[in-house]
Amino acid sequence: MILTVGTRGSKLALTQTEKFLQELKIACPDVDFKIEVIKTLGDTENTKPLFTIDSQGIFEKEIDQALVKGEVDFAVSSLKDVPTVESPDTVVAAVPKRASPHDVLISKNNLPLKSLPKGALIGTGSLRRLAQVKFLRPDLEVVPIRGNLDTRIRKAKSEEVDGIIVAEAGLQRMELENLITERFPLDQFPSAPAQGALAIVAKKGDSDTIKLLQKVEHRQTRAEVTAERTLMLQLEGGCRVPIGAVGKAHEDALSLQGVMFALDGKNRIAAFAEGTINEAEELGKKVAENLLSQGAKQIEEEWREKYGPW
Repeated sequence: MILTVGTRGSKLALTQTEKFLQELKIACPDVDFKIEVIKTLGDTENTKPLFTIDSQGIFEKEIDQALVKGEVDFAVSSLKDVPTVESPDTVVAAVPKRASPHDVLISKNNLPLKSLPKGALIGTGSLRRLAQVKFLRPDLEVVPIRGNLDTRIRKAKSEEVDGIIVAEAGLQRMELENLITERFPLDQFPSAPAQGALAIVAKKGDSDTIKLLQKVEHRQTRAEVTAERTLMLQLEGGCRVPIGAVGKAHEDALSLQGVMFALDGKNRIAAFAEGTINEAEELGKKVAENLLSQGAKQIEEEWREKYGPW
């Protein structure tokens, strides 16, 4: 049997898809796979900062459409790119074991964030990372950059910026960890919901493919990302609201920390809850309610007033 796998065409997307297929092949030795590259809006509109594009699922919508049409059997995406609102036609059939959720700095001269000179330029396409940098180092300048991971790395080594902040998971998958200047702790620099996790997406109702994919499901990772994404859904967050969410599962225990950064760069609100991995959605809702009681809606309104509604 041969199954067709949809993915974006960036070097990182292809690399993470190929590595996942190696894992799936061990679980399903009788199945062969063919990769189909699908171009998304996020690939074609690669000049604007992500938080200024008036569309959801910009790295995923066209892949979903190919699934629904039967052009591919399943797809491999970064889970943080998959909208939190459930699709009527597709389902996240499996979530494999997560890679690192941490953010990292790659800087010229290998200087950590605290040692960068005043006015240094930090490049990122993420409003969350912008807010986090301004909270830690308000004297730095944060500038929007776009492009695939290899493009952003070249910018970090050029004269355009003094450093970039990216996800450690991408560097791990590309075997580029040697470029990392600084790995940020999650309590200081909480990651995006589901950062480091993959979504293996299938068409709803395709029980044979879904059953096959579930052989690589990782129970603890699913619980972590479910809590994080529930938090984001409850807060109605998106690319234009800087929300950090860190779920940590160990055996049957699960904790969730949620953080939101204020527009003024001086304040942040945070909440924490603990439970079991079977209570992932409840934990997400509980942390969201705590953040709302601390004024999360007002913070959201300030960000959206500046950058536009989602």
